[in-house]
This record gives sequence, structure tokens and C-alpha cells, in this order.
Amino acid sequence: MEVLKGLFGRRRKPIIVVSGLPRSGTSMMMRMLDMGGVPVLTDEIRAPDLDNPKGYYEFERVKKLPQGDIAWLADAQGKAVKIIGALLRHLPAAYTYKILFMRRAMVEVLASQRQMLIRRGEDPDGIDDEAMAELFDKHVAQVVAWMEQQPNVSYLDVDYNAVLTDPAPAVRAIQGFLDRPLDLEAMAAAVDPRLHRQRA
Repeated sequence: MEVLKGLFGRRRKPIIVVSGLPRSGTSMMMRMLDMGGVPVLTDEIRAPDLDNPKGYYEFERVKKLPQGDIAWLADAQGKAVKIIGALLRHLPAAYTYKILFMRRAMVEVLASQRQMLIRRGEDPDGIDDEAMAELFDKHVAQVVAWMEQQPNVSYLDVDYNAVLTDPAPAVRAIQGFLDRPLDLEAMAAAVDPRLHRQRA
């Protein structure tokens, strides 16, 4: 019944999706939305750590989208949820999505990814940076093309580096894009420049 209610409800609200490359600031954006008054969909299964000391804001069932687990989307309406770019294409067309797509300087994405692998005891040299950057660029282009082709999707690019420098313009743009009241001061205060540890 929840799925039917979500699919055919008369006053459906857009699902706010935070997406982007790994280490591009998606957790920071989720925290900003949380502090700004947007309900966030998270199960807190993945605990904060040195890479994300303020939390990952993840929801495990997102990973099951390719298997058709979409029942939870009915409860996601009007809320924010973090979904990696590769899974966006599995979102059903029955809902409306507003996607905040995080952009970060590629050299910082790669450096942050490398540091995370080192902390986990994994090999950071499994693929060289140039090849990884090429894969990431191709992936972003594919995701953007998909978003632009979906009639039920609108998206806003959010520059992680610009947010860290001056969050005010970004939070105003986000409020305009989401078209809902937000606590802009709280959103801006949620940005912690001290966590900008890999810099271009």
C-alpha cells in the first residue's frame, strides 16, 4: 500500500537527491540540508570516522535500487537522500526528483579517495590518477546526460570548493532550487572548512 500511495498520491513532493563523485562533498551537503530544516533519510548504519567525522548520512537500501527495492521511496518524498551517480538511473519515473549534484576539483577528489584507501589498508595505486580522472569525467558526463533527459528530474550543480570559500551564495541558490523555506544561516554554519584537507 505504501508504494501505491507514493505512486498515486495527489500531493506528491519531490525527492531531494544529493549525488556526485565519491569524496565530492555529498556528506557535507546532506549535513547542510539537515541543519537547514530538510528531513534526511539516513539509517546511520555507517558510523562517522576519520574520513567523514560528521557522518556519512547514508541509507543502506539505496544500494538495492538495481534489485528493484523502491518501496522506501514513498517515504522519501519531501526528504533528502544520498544516492551515488551510478544508481540514479534505477530511480522509478513515477516520482519527481530534485538533484543537488556536487562538483569538486578533480585533483582533490583523487587525493581524498587515495587517503581514504590508505586509511582502510587498501592499495591506493590499483589504478593511476590519470586513468581514474578519465573514468570519473566519463561517469559525470553520463550522469549529467541522463539527468537532462529525464522529464521528472531537475538538477543543480553545487561547487564544493566555492561552498567552502563562501557558503552564502550556494545556500541561497539551493533554497531557490528547492523552492522551500530553509534556515540559511544554519546551513552555512554547517560548512566546516577545517575538513577541507585535500586542496587543489
